[in-house]
Amino acid sequence: MTALPLTTRAIRALADFMRLEAAGGILLIGAAMLALLFANSPLAEFYDGFRDIPVAVVFGDLQIAKPLLLWINDGLMAVFFLLVSLEIKRESLTGQLAGRDRLVLPLVCACAGVAVPALLFTALNRGDDAAMRGWAVPTATDIAFALGVLALLGSRAPHGMKLLLSTIAVVDDLIAIVIIALFYSHGLSPVALMWAGAVLVAMFVLNRRGVTALTPYMLLGVALWVCTLKSGVHATLAGVATGLMIPHVDRRNAIPDEVEHSPLEYLEHALHPWVAYAILPLFAFVNAGLALGDLQLGDALAALPLGIVLGLVFGKPIGIVGAAVLMRAIGWARFPKGMDLRAMVGLGLLCGIGFTMSLFIASLAYQGLRYEEAVLGVLAASVLAATIGMVWLRAVLPPARGD
Repeated sequence: MTALPLTTRAIRALADFMRLEAAGGILLIGAAMLALLFANSPLAEFYDGFRDIPVAVVFGDLQIAKPLLLWINDGLMAVFFLLVSLEIKRESLTGQLAGRDRLVLPLVCACAGVAVPALLFTALNRGDDAAMRGWAVPTATDIAFALGVLALLGSRAPHGMKLLLSTIAVVDDLIAIVIIALFYSHGLSPVALMWAGAVLVAMFVLNRRGVTALTPYMLLGVALWVCTLKSGVHATLAGVATGLMIPHVDRRNAIPDEVEHSPLEYLEHALHPWVAYAILPLFAFVNAGLALGDLQLGDALAALPLGIVLGLVFGKPIGIVGAAVLMRAIGWARFPKGMDLRAMVGLGLLCGIGFTMSLFIASLAYQGLRYEEAVLGVLAASVLAATIGMVWLRAVLPPARGD
C-alpha cells in the first residue's frame, strides 16, 4: 500500500475531527436541555440529589471525598483539559499553528475575542468586586457547540471557515488555561506544589529519554492530579501539564494509518470519543440545570448576566471581526478561501457560544446566587449567539448544490 501524502492525511484527520466535534456539540446541546428539563420539573429533587451524591476514594492515608458534581468538574474535566493540551501541542508542532503565516490570523482574532468581551463585562460590573471575579466568563468559545451549529449548514459552510473556527477555539482554550492558572488558584500549599513539581520533573525526564509508552505518563498524571488538587492550584491544570509531557514523534506521520502514530496522536484519538460523547455532555448535564421558576425579567437584566451576554454575543464578533479586518487591511493576513466579510461576521457570532468553558470558569468564580446569575447569562448568550449566527450564515452563504 502506498503512503498517503501528509497533506491528504492531514485533511482526512481534520475532517474526522470536525465530524466528531459536530456530533459531540449536538449531544452537548441535548444534555443542557435535559438538565433544564430536570431542574424545572418534579424531577428537580432527583436531579439535585444526583449532583450531590457523595463519592470518596481512600488509598492508605490519602482520602479524597467530594460530591459527584465536583468529581466531574475537578476530575473528568481534567481529562478534557488533557485532550485540549494534546491538541494544542500537536497543532503547535505539526498542525494549524505550526507556521507563522497560518498562526497570525487566528492568534490575533482569538486575543481580540478575549479582550473585548472582558472589557464589556468590566464596564458593566467594575463597581462590584464579587461580580468581577468572573470577568473571564464571557471570553471563551465552545468549539464542540459552535461546530455542531456550523454542521447544520452542511456544505454551505466553506472548509476555511471550519478550519479558522477550530483554530481560534484552540488558541482561545490556551488563553483560558493561562487565565485559570493565574486568577483561579487559591490557598497554595508549598508541600503539595513541591510534590507536583517532582512528578513533572519525572515526566520530563521520561520524555527526554525517549520513553514512548503511555502507561508511565498516565500513572504519573494521576499522581500529578492528586498533588495539584491538594496544592490549591485548580486540579484540571494537571491535565494540561500531562498533555504537554506526552511525546509527539513526528517521523512516522507520513506512514499509512495502519502503522502506529506518535503516542500523542494515539492518546488524542483514544480520548476524543470519551470527551465528546461522555465527559462534556455529563459536565453540561450537571452544570446547566438552572431552576427558572423564581427568575424574573429583572434577573436577566442584572449587570452580571447582562455583562456575560453582551460580552459573548457582541464582544466576541466585534473583537474577532475587527481583528481580522485590521490584519487584512495592513497585509498581515487574508481571509480563508470562500470567506468574505459577511461570512467572517457569522464566524464571529458563532464564537460567542461560550457554554462549556464559560460554565467551567463560572463554577470557579462564583457560588450561590451569583453562580445562578452567571449560568443564566451563559445559557442566554449561547442560545442567542447560536441562533443569530445560524440565521445570519444561512442568509449570507450561497446555497450548496441540491439545497
